[in-house]
Amino acid sequence: MPKLVDPDARRRDVVDALFRVVVRDGLQRASLRAVADEAGLNIGSVRHYFANQQELMDFAMQAMLDRLDERLQQHIERIGNLGDHPREDRLRLAADFLAELLPLDGRRRAEVTVFLDFNAAARTDPAFAALSRRTATDTRRLTHRVLTRLDETGTLRPGRDLAFETERLASLLDGLGLSAVLHPDVLDVQTCAGVLRAHLDDLCGDG
Repeated sequence: MPKLVDPDARRRDVVDALFRVVVRDGLQRASLRAVADEAGLNIGSVRHYFANQQELMDFAMQAMLDRLDERLQQHIERIGNLGDHPREDRLRLAADFLAELLPLDGRRRAEVTVFLDFNAAARTDPAFAALSRRTATDTRRLTHRVLTRLDETGTLRPGRDLAFETERLASLLDGLGLSAVLHPDVLDVQTCAGVLRAHLDDLCGDG
């Protein structure tokens, strides 16, 4: 009997292979053939699921966003009501939550690397523009949500402009992600996480 193939599992395998190719060689070299070779598949098997590189990239970016959303949801479930935690714990929990967007381990480094390459391609390729814009919007929606919860629990320093602080925090996360991927010898994991925490401490300090 022919071997049964789980289509969802096969797509995940192909996406994982794409991530490895992009991290190692860059998006420009992530052709369907290169990804098929990385996944140990013939190119026809990959084309059965994805007609071209654009379809594969769109699916991969959506899969990455879904994985991130799942991890963030797990954080939310662990945190519960933020106001039930001591003030110091609120800041730590908020930092841990936002740190899911930073390249602080192998999995997140691969995600941020793919994210950066994808957005660089979107600058000149209209086919990627909508999803690129969505990722930027989602980052700001997430940071605004965190800052709003800190404000509602009395953790955020009074009088902060949440719209402005949302953009400042989102830009900080973007910059940390870019620097940590491009120059890990300059911005190491500990410093990257420390800068995020210091920013939140400043937002919530008494000074």
